[in-house]
Amino acid sequence: MGMATDAQFHVLAVDDSNIDRKLIEMLLKTSSFQVTAVDSVSKALDFLGFHEDEHNETITPSVSPNDHHQDVDVNLIITDYCMPGMTGYDLLRKIKESESLKDIPVVIMSSDNIPSRINRCLEEGAEEFFLKPVQLSDVNKLKPHLLKCRAKESQPNINNRNGLEERHSPDRTITSYGGLEVV
Repeated sequence: MGMATDAQFHVLAVDDSNIDRKLIEMLLKTSSFQVTAVDSVSKALDFLGFHEDEHNETITPSVSPNDHHQDVDVNLIITDYCMPGMTGYDLLRKIKESESLKDIPVVIMSSDNIPSRINRCLEEGAEEFFLKPVQLSDVNKLKPHLLKCRAKESQPNINNRNGLEERHSPDRTITSYGGLEVV
């Protein structure tokens, strides 16, 4: 298993500015998050296991068990919007288009307060849009998204146990397990 404990969430922080990257890393660590910080979208995609094909046209997730990205699960991605090469918006779209990563919450941050940009990111699936400089009060807004994501991950395990069946009626829920009913 990875280095993160059950109580600690792992955040992938992406920002080309060394100062902003160090600030977000410090704020996240102060809030007891495990942090991996990278300076570009391409490094973030590499960490997540995406690799470009030989024509640089398509990026597909890698499923090799030897890739380093599998050592630690990423629970949230926070990324700058404006970066050289690929933008944070490009990263958001790739994450949301990926079957294996689409449930990871993505937060965009930018020093530009451009409503159309903010709306576009939120419509594309970003959980939040923070204006820089990011503050501790912004970081505190991340936990509900992480808890919601963790609840989604554990939900199927509750209801998909072998032999467990739930039936709902207007006045009660009946759970049946191996022929035994619990009302």
